[in-house]
Amino acid sequence: MQPQKILVINIARFGDTLLITPVLKALKTKWPTAILDVFAHKKTASVIENLPWVNTVRTFSKKKAAWMKYFHRRQYDLALVYGSDDALVEYAKRVSTLTVSFSDETGNANWCTVAPPKQLMPAQQERALLAQAVGVEITDWRLCYCVTPQELDSARQFLTKNNLRGKRLIGFQLQSFPAKAYRDWPISSFKEIANRLLQAYPDSHILLLGGPEGKTTAAALASELGSSATSLAGELTMRQNAAVMSQLSLYLGVDTGPTHLAGALGIPMVAMYHAFHPGRYLSPQQHPSLVVIEHPVDYSDASREEPMSKIDVDTVWNAVNTLLAKHIDLKVS
Repeated sequence: MQPQKILVINIARFGDTLLITPVLKALKTKWPTAILDVFAHKKTASVIENLPWVNTVRTFSKKKAAWMKYFHRRQYDLALVYGSDDALVEYAKRVSTLTVSFSDETGNANWCTVAPPKQLMPAQQERALLAQAVGVEITDWRLCYCVTPQELDSARQFLTKNNLRGKRLIGFQLQSFPAKAYRDWPISSFKEIANRLLQAYPDSHILLLGGPEGKTTAAALASELGSSATSLAGELTMRQNAAVMSQLSLYLGVDTGPTHLAGALGIPMVAMYHAFHPGRYLSPQQHPSLVVIEHPVDYSDASREEPMSKIDVDTVWNAVNTLLAKHIDLKVS
């Protein structure tokens, strides 16, 4: 098989979109002359922008797939479809010679089906199953994101404007998205970490990250911390936020999209995981400077009701302090 045009369809949240980036890189590594297009959700397509292996990123949806299949002829040699939505799979079958997707159905010459895993497995390896079905091997599991030179320059200007250049910037992601708020660590615990940080590393400044849904919480904590903290929650676009995050000395967060993003940026990071969503399955892989903090309750006994407060402050502080000690000179230049 030597595809000339490859399509990857992934309609997902932006953290889940980052999880397919090792697959995208591996596809282009195996078939370097092939054109690789990615169709993604309109709110998350920007995550894939500027990756050197992707030729085109287009916004797409299940609704669009349902009617566009009647107006597009076959134009791809290979399509990988993430998710089990029939509309996406049927569209891919229409426009591609070979479609690969997760399904318990038996495939055929034009549709390669991969049975969904029956047990939990690392999220990146799970997504790799589709590529492996067509002979693509993956050894580089690092998540990927590309900050452009222009975005980096804008981020540095933003930090200069706010008198943060030369500071040791520490990013806090306080919350997951509302539907999974049980993954949130207590704000009082974040405040205690902040106080310890500022005492041990007085040249630090804390940036409170997040989207519009976390704006009120982040602003309240920033007010309590005074001039040593700035809330960026809801103030920046996803790509602007990523560019600022690339300048962090350390990231501390709960299990959510920005934590995947921190992993893709390769910055020192401490990530906390709920018992129902273990870090051994969800944390960034092959990260050079990552401490994963698992909830003390084992997954086999877990429920969504397990409070994240069972992760104690001392455990998190020891991880934060250890990483900062290793990267003592890492500041915004």
